[in-house]
Formats: sequence, C-alpha cells, structure tokens
Amino acid sequence: MPESSEQEYSQQRLQQVNEALGSGMFVYVRKLLQNMTAYDLALLLESSPTKSRTVLWQLIDHDHHGEVLEELNEEVRKSILKNIRPEKLAAVAEGMDVDDLAEVFRTLPDSVYREVLNSMDSQDRSRVEAALSFEEDTAGGIMNTDTITIRPDVTVDVVLRYLRLKKDLPEATDSFYVVDRNDIFIGAVSLTAIITSKPEEIVSNLIDEEITAVDADMPETEVAQLFERYDWVSAPVIDKENRLLGRITIDDVIDIIREEAEHSMMSMAGLDDEADTFAPILKSTQQRSIWLGINLITALLAVAVSSMFEDILGQLAILAILNTLVPSMGGVAGNQTLTLVIRGMALGHVGESNAKILLYKELAVGFLNGVIWALLIATVVTVWKQDIMLGGVIAFAMLMNLTAAGIAGVSIPLVLKKLDIDPALAGSVVLTTITDVVGIFAFLGTATLLLG
Repeated sequence: MPESSEQEYSQQRLQQVNEALGSGMFVYVRKLLQNMTAYDLALLLESSPTKSRTVLWQLIDHDHHGEVLEELNEEVRKSILKNIRPEKLAAVAEGMDVDDLAEVFRTLPDSVYREVLNSMDSQDRSRVEAALSFEEDTAGGIMNTDTITIRPDVTVDVVLRYLRLKKDLPEATDSFYVVDRNDIFIGAVSLTAIITSKPEEIVSNLIDEEITAVDADMPETEVAQLFERYDWVSAPVIDKENRLLGRITIDDVIDIIREEAEHSMMSMAGLDDEADTFAPILKSTQQRSIWLGINLITALLAVAVSSMFEDILGQLAILAILNTLVPSMGGVAGNQTLTLVIRGMALGHVGESNAKILLYKELAVGFLNGVIWALLIATVVTVWKQDIMLGGVIAFAMLMNLTAAGIAGVSIPLVLKKLDIDPALAGSVVLTTITDVVGIFAFLGTATLLLG
C-alpha cells in the first residue's frame, strides 16, 4: 500500500475509533482493536488525547500490552505506565524482548522499578538486571539474548537434529554462533551453510570469517553504521573477555536509524525527539519556553550590536531597511553548511582526520558565494539609491558574513561535539548568533566609517 494511502487509512481508522469511543460503543471499539497490529495500536495511542488513551489501553487485549509498549515513544509510554500497578506490569513484561524490556524499565521511577522487579519471577528478573547493566545507547543496551549457540567440534547432522528439537528459531536468525564450553565466541556459521552442507561436515570448517562480533560497549550509532556498511541481518555481541552475550538484529538497527532521524529533526527546533504530540498544555509550554528563552538571549545580543550604531541609523534610514538583509543571507548560507556537516558526522563521513579539508572547502564556497551575491546586491542598491558607496558597504558586509557563515557552519558542530553537546540541538542557535552579530557589525560598522 502506498505511504499516502496507508496514512489516509490510519486517519480513517483513528476517526472511526474516536467516534465509537465518543458514542460509548466500547464493545465495538474492542473488536476494532483486536484486528490491529501492535504498531498500529501504538500509533493510535500516540494520536489520541490523554483521556482517550486511558480508555483505549484498557480495551486493548492484555496479551498485546507488552508488544504495544515496545512500539510506543518514551513520553506516551510514561503516561501509560504510571497508571499500571507493578504486579500487572510484571505480567506484561513476561513476553517482551530483553532490549525492549530494559527500555521500558529505564522510564520507570526507581521506587516503581524496584517494586516491579520484586513482583517478577527470578528468571525474568535476571533478564532485566542483565540488560540494565549496560548503558542505554550501547550495543549491550539494545541486544537480545535469544541466540542459538553451537560447538565447533560437532557435525552438521548434530546441529540439524538439535534445531528440529527446538522447532522454533528466534526472529531474524540468519546465523548460529559458535562458542566453546565457557561461552567464548569463536565465530559464526550462516544458516545457509548449515542447510546446504553435508551431514558429516564439522562446524569449525564452516565458520564465516566475514561475520565479526560487536563489543557490548560500542555506541549504538556505530553499530548502525556497521550494519549499513556490511549489510548485516544480525550481529553477535561480546564482552571484554570475548564471551558471547547476545545479538543485535536488523529491526533494532532500523529503530536506531529512525530515532536518530527524529532526533535531528526535532533538535533543530529545540524539541525532545520523544515529545508527546498530545502532551498537557502546561508541560508543552514549559518544554518550549526553555528554548524560546535561549533564542531571546541570542536575539538580544544582536540587538545590542545594532544599538552601538544608533547614530548612523538615525542619519540614514536606508541602513535600517537594509540591515536585516546581510544577517539573513548569512543565516541561510550557514545553515546549509551546518546541516551538511551534521549529516556527515552522523554518517561517519566527517571527523578530525578530514575536518581541516572540509573547513577550507567551505571557506572557499562561502567566499565565492559572498563574491557572487555581494556584486549582485551592490549593483541593485547602487542603481536603486544612486549611491555607489552604499552599494560598496553592503557588498563588503555580505562578503564578510557569507565567508564567516561557511567557517562557522563547519566549526560549530565540531566544537560542540568535542564538548559533548549535541550539534543538532545547539548548533543552529550558535550559528544564528554569529551570523547576526558578524552581519550587523560588518554592515553598520563599515557604514559608520565610510558614510557617517
């Protein structure tokens, strides 16, 4: 189904459910929800006002609660979890994957988290504690423990008989992991190799050298890059002693890529990528006010620079009209470079080894763009106001600001990264401040010297 048709169908279904809820047709709503996938149910909850969510959650089949929690974004999940009793949450957690279970538990307050743990059986409790021992955004934090391991000295026939006894394979199984008696990772054998090899073939002869293990402490973004680079479907995860801990599958990586894309997009606007669209008014106001306050401070800095040239602005009204032009052009040019660099950093294309080359390149691009647009605007202003000196002033300011924008667009994300500050979140504000201040200072400062 095309994406647009799918979205229309989702909206129709949402409207259908909301109308039925409004009419009190709860039995009918329950039937509608039974035919929906966990992803669609999560989408329905995220697309509904807070009051409707509580009712919808109660109408969803309890057996599907765990799957739905896995699909929800963090803010919506929190709003639902706070209304679930610990013993009920322990029951919901039984069928969940380890990585999703850990993600859910990380959103719980400490007191609730301990209470839920005490309500779980020992096996589930150990699964959760093992998953939570790793940092959230690492390979260990997103791995699953549903792996099939085999010994290197057995034959293919033994492996096949073992698989027949198990009957079911974990989802996205494309390889089996070869370990010794101490669970030390030796290598991996593809499912294809097991199926197509002779029964008497020894497993150690089938190990695929191209399948490498991922360290449990590796950042999840680096894991996603490895999957993209080598077209993996799954990858084993090991600890520092080379012991096999679990595996990461392609569906986990797709979630990482989607979250990174959402994070970059929302951060550009100063919003949390897990923000709830239907969050309470006061909460949304508070979250956005912080970023608006930061923007106000930077805007006041630009105003302060303008006020330094109050005399020349009073003498020549045209300067006040043209004063917004230079900062605006610098902001657009700088954001082009900034977006390009942040994207390059996310994909692993930009680092310390090639940062200087990129800086020189963007400096040259900024300078050339500055020359082109400086000449164009100078011509327009000179013809318009019959004043070649005014045209020269704005041309110089334009050249300076576009050149500065190119340098800032590269430098800002690299510096912020070194300071452990998210470039997508803070880069745009810093850049706008620089292009505004440089643009205003270059334009009005030059005008003061030459026209005052």
